[in-house]
Amino acid sequence: MRDSRRIKRMGRNKRKSSGLMLTPLMDVFTILVFFLLFHSSGRDVLETPKQIKLPDSIVETKPRETVLILVSPREVLVQGEAVVSTPALYDDRVGNVREVTERLEQLDRNIIGISTKTVAESKEVTILADKTIPFKVLKKIMTTCTDSGYGKISLAVVQKAAQG
Repeated sequence: MRDSRRIKRMGRNKRKSSGLMLTPLMDVFTILVFFLLFHSSGRDVLETPKQIKLPDSIVETKPRETVLILVSPREVLVQGEAVVSTPALYDDRVGNVREVTERLEQLDRNIIGISTKTVAESKEVTILADKTIPFKVLKKIMTTCTDSGYGKISLAVVQKAAQG
């Protein structure tokens, strides 16, 4: 019974599969390398929400990580939190925007982690404003930012190809 054909066949098959198969392993590593190369290619592009249409411009420098102020036709958001409605800023009697000042002060107080600390210490603001927003509204927000200590203000635009 020990020398049956079945036992001999199982013994032969067992010896063949005992080695490490490198081809599937190399395939997995190749796919992993391509995945990492594809997804690590500079995520320096700001994601623009669909409700905002930015103006076009020819831009040379890449954006830095800053405090983001989003001005849509309906509301103003500072770092993703709604602070005031945009139609309220059309009033000429409104000077500085108190809600934006409070949110910027809150961001200064609530520093968590190194990246948040870097953003807060840079005292830099990037404003993403819809192109239909009047400049007087943007001027109020920019004045509020400078009064809060954020002296560097950038306006986000859509990059288009240089005309040559």
